[in-house]
Amino acid sequence: MTTQLHDVENWVKDRIKQDEITKYLVDGKDFIPDTEIEGKLVANRSPEKARVRDALAKSLAIETLTPDETAMLLHVEDPVLLAEMKDTALRVKKKVYDNRIVTFAPLYMGNYCVNNCLYCGFRKDNHEAKRNVLTMEEIRKEIEVLAGKIGHKRLIAVYGEHPETGIDYIVESLKTIYDVKVNTKYGIGNIRRVNVNAAPLSIEELKLLRVSGIGTYQVFQETYHHDTYGRIHPKGTIKANYQWRLYCMHRALEAGIDDVGIGALFGLYDWKFEVMGLVYHAWELETKLGIGPHTVSFPRLEPAFNSPLSVESPYRISDEILKRIILVIRLAIPYTGMIITARENAEMRREAISFGVTQTDASTKIGIGSYSDENPDQAENKQQFMLGDTRSLDEVIREFSEKHSITSFCTAGYRCGRTGECIMELLRSGKEGKFCKLNAVLTFQEWLDDFASDETKLRAQSVLQKEIEEIREQMPAIFPQFMECYERIKKGERDLYF
Repeated sequence: MTTQLHDVENWVKDRIKQDEITKYLVDGKDFIPDTEIEGKLVANRSPEKARVRDALAKSLAIETLTPDETAMLLHVEDPVLLAEMKDTALRVKKKVYDNRIVTFAPLYMGNYCVNNCLYCGFRKDNHEAKRNVLTMEEIRKEIEVLAGKIGHKRLIAVYGEHPETGIDYIVESLKTIYDVKVNTKYGIGNIRRVNVNAAPLSIEELKLLRVSGIGTYQVFQETYHHDTYGRIHPKGTIKANYQWRLYCMHRALEAGIDDVGIGALFGLYDWKFEVMGLVYHAWELETKLGIGPHTVSFPRLEPAFNSPLSVESPYRISDEILKRIILVIRLAIPYTGMIITARENAEMRREAISFGVTQTDASTKIGIGSYSDENPDQAENKQQFMLGDTRSLDEVIREFSEKHSITSFCTAGYRCGRTGECIMELLRSGKEGKFCKLNAVLTFQEWLDDFASDETKLRAQSVLQKEIEEIREQMPAIFPQFMECYERIKKGERDLYF
């Protein structure tokens, strides 16, 4: 690390711009009313069947549920109503996203951090952690594997909060990622979209991020409960400021980044409260800024090296509770993309995808520089948490095909202007799925030709033929043009899209 201690301390002092918090407050308060949330959870403990079914009808119309309606679904125990909830969730997902699954890879850029979160293996006082920040050359080597050998088209680049990985590093690393082109069997492999998971940034920094070609800007609140947040994020750190983090999406949208992703780390506080916090967040963004969250993530607390809270928290959740969380979020924020990661094991991911999730990672490695490491391992002191599913992208896609889902590598929407308010309207109306069906087939065929094993190619054929037939039936006017592009893809052209 080249940054001196005094430089780090000065950097920390200058991070938070109080005026970029105050401007969004109402009467000095933020939009997460803890007491009100607790009250709604109590008031909706015994939901009436008719009210539940009214809420499900609203979800199916792709309307965001109110906090009261969400609280009601969180308390449903009737087996018949639960079955109706699952059926509706699947219908909502099908209506908005069809049967597509989007895949991506996480790329951890560095694990230096100025914060001291009690649940995290990367916290600054964990002196046993092995620290590293990827150089631009090391990033190139990682992308050569991800784009040239595995076949990923999307990344989520993950940055710690530290001057070594500040805005200048983020911008330079994004340029490096996009610049890498690798020869494949028939064409060129490259990353076409990079989402960013980073610390809260100022409006000025977010404007720099916007012009660097970012996809979605992703920041998780960790916990929406004020007291818990303060207890597990020690004073004197940047992350201790709840409202600086809470309003980062307001700043992003103001800066022109119109795809934002929110999330909570389940296991830090009561899971019902956290789901309510996510819905309040979605409501705030929709009503105040006109654009809801493009994605919602719901990682759960996993054991982290030398971080006792990660294993001792009384709020850790079971598999069954995680399934309920996924179910309720799909119904409460019906238009949003939902992300489950390789934190979870294969069986949990299968179930999550069956009734709510639309995005997942594969061939995942989260150690710094692990993709290009010929002998990678899941060493506790090298990564933030331990993975539950380390299957290859080829294996995951083969399973999707067997379950009649098509893997989409499409990144067209972000290059055609289908973002922000535009994509919100398209998602709510079900029209976005039409564009995505076309592009899913094109990009899937491209990936199969360049990267798939023979077995996966074989399993994928029935899915491809079914999708092509649906395009013929549902979009006859555009079908000839689509088939022309499809044949060009099969002959070796790449990155064709509608």
